[in-house]
Amino acid sequence: MNKYKYYILLILIIFFTGFIFLNRTAPKTNKKEVVSEPVNDNPLSIEVMRKGNYPGSDLTIEETLAPGFNYNQYIASYQSDGLKIYGLLTVPIDEKPEKGWPVIIFNHGYIPPTEYRTTERYVAYVDSFARNSYIIFKPDYRGNGSSEGHPEGAYYSPAYAVDVLNALAALKKFKDADPNNIGMWGHSMGGNIILRDIVVNTKDVKAAVIWGGVVASYEDLMNNWQHRVSYQPSQRELAYRNNYRQQLITQYGTPESNPTFWNALDPTFYLSDINTPIQLHSGENDEEVPPSFSEDLYSKLNDLGRTVEYYSYPGGDHNISSPNFEVAMQRSLEFFSKYLKGGK
Repeated sequence: MNKYKYYILLILIIFFTGFIFLNRTAPKTNKKEVVSEPVNDNPLSIEVMRKGNYPGSDLTIEETLAPGFNYNQYIASYQSDGLKIYGLLTVPIDEKPEKGWPVIIFNHGYIPPTEYRTTERYVAYVDSFARNSYIIFKPDYRGNGSSEGHPEGAYYSPAYAVDVLNALAALKKFKDADPNNIGMWGHSMGGNIILRDIVVNTKDVKAAVIWGGVVASYEDLMNNWQHRVSYQPSQRELAYRNNYRQQLITQYGTPESNPTFWNALDPTFYLSDINTPIQLHSGENDEEVPPSFSEDLYSKLNDLGRTVEYYSYPGGDHNISSPNFEVAMQRSLEFFSKYLKGGK
């Protein structure tokens, strides 16, 4: 009998010793919560942005400008995050279609915010789209030109993407617009804004065209983006921009040390959610944004079976200037016609 008691006691000792060892060495059940909680709270997180409210407002005509070839031009304003945001609005002069005019929201690239003016830059681009019977709206983003707020940027703050989502809502309400046929065009930084917005709002943007877009992952933006042209932002803007980026790195680490956090902020990790047809353009001699950004995005979207086109221009610079401009613009117009006008 004592022999059996001995074996039972030995088994119990081994069992409890193993239980205590496993309990001490097993991962803590709240470890995942500690990592994911800041992601869920960060305003740049895709999931947080998807839960946001972007009501826009009615467009208010602030100033009537000289008309274009076959369209009227205005400076208009709308509300975004309680800020008054200005923009350039063009409306075709011809007889309005029954459902309204198709719309292209025009997302401009980086221009020093204090130098930005609503009616300057991108004049030929806006004219090419406007004279082809589209309403064009080029939002100025907060802190750019006369728009209220600080120029927070597009990469480490959701501010500009939010301004464009509110512009989208404003255009859906505009009396002359077809709310079901709204597309976006973007250049450089504007391409980054588009990519974020079409993974946040996966239904309302019917076509997107991006020229020389900053459309890479955060790992590429931080480690593989070397400008070959000299550029120095103002001290005021540099302070805002570095502050947002450095705050994130200080609090959460880098994309290499904390990929869970950065992936949650990164539109390129949500590409499978995209429903918007996309057309990409890049100049092979772009010295400001690597063409590889567009090439990689094309490959990823193509592998996912998404509707995507990619065009590269030998000798083309960041603006895809002449003689490539005319070809790129024609391809862009044909793409928008296919998806915003039914090929008309």
